[in-house]
Formats: sequence, structure tokens, C-alpha cells
Amino acid sequence: MDKFTTHTGTVAPLRRSNVDTDQIIPAVYLKRVTKTGFEDALFAEWREDKDFLLNQDVYSNATILVAGTEFGTGSSREHAVWALKDYGFKVVIAPRYADIFRGNSLKNGLLTVELPTEAVEALWASAEADPTFEVTVDLETCEVRAGEQTWSFEFDASGRWRLMEGLDDISLTLGDEARIAAFETNRDAWRPRTLPAAV
Repeated sequence: MDKFTTHTGTVAPLRRSNVDTDQIIPAVYLKRVTKTGFEDALFAEWREDKDFLLNQDVYSNATILVAGTEFGTGSSREHAVWALKDYGFKVVIAPRYADIFRGNSLKNGLLTVELPTEAVEALWASAEADPTFEVTVDLETCEVRAGEQTWSFEFDASGRWRLMEGLDDISLTLGDEARIAAFETNRDAWRPRTLPAAV
């Protein structure tokens, strides 16, 4: 997964709270067996309304989604994160997230930033007044900068390190490949062994 340090982009102001994963990506799209190609499924039911946010050309290139509180509640589907990323979002900003959604986002390289409701409302207002309004999200300093305003946010140190290094679960495991190989070499012969995949 790509490393994340700093991102600057425009905002899609999603003035909705309690957005669950079934609203982010309806269950009908979960039949796909790939991990990519879900951009058409993002908010699919809402996008049937021509006035919905993502149907407006002025927000078509937004890379930062700013949403209301309790974003990503509901089922634990990773597809919700995949759809957001495939659409082009690098960051989601909200006052609070469902824990499982936050974990899935971290493991898939989508930064979730928690800011107070007042900050979210300020970002909504700025993006609605000027869709070209840019926001910078800096994971190194844990700051969101927009115009003359700066907000600090907290982020778990381990998760921050993983995102800045671009490490998913597989990458973390491969970082210990030499130790794993040494362990396998020295373990008792009578114990079960893992074998290379057949080609």
C-alpha cells in the first residue's frame, strides 16, 4: 500500500451522520471477487438522486470526504473502504467513526481523521462556498490545515507509523520473513509444516 505523509486536496462535504457501511456500498456489490473496481458502487443508492453530492461536477475530483458523526457504522465489510479508495478519496474527516471501519481503513491505507463537530462544520461551509477550497492533512504533524485555520488531531502511534511506512498486514508479516524462516528451519521435524504453494 502507498505511504501516507501529507495530502492536499479538495473536499466533498457529506452533510450526513450515522452513515453505515450498507449506505457506503450496498450489499448487492459484495458479490465481486476482486479487491478493486468498486468506485461505481460508492453511495450507489444515493447517487440515483441527481442532486446528490457526488453527482455534482464541482465535487467530482474531491479527494477528502468530510462527513458527520458515526461514519462507517454497521457491518464490518472492507468493501466500504475499498469503494472510498477506488473513487479517489485519500482521507475521511468526521467527528467519530465505528471502530471496525477505522481498523479496516488503517489496514487498507485510508486515513480517518477525527475532528470536533465545529471543525467539520467549518470545512463543510468552506467547501460549499468554494468547491475549489483546498485542505491539507498532515500525518507527520497530525494537523489539518484549511485557509488560516489549523486543527490538531490524535492518531494511534502504531497506526500512524504503519500508514507513513505504507505497511499493511502482509507487509508487516514479510518484515519478519527471515525470523519466520529461521524458526521453520529449527522446529521439530515431527511438527506440522507449511509448504510452498503449488505452481
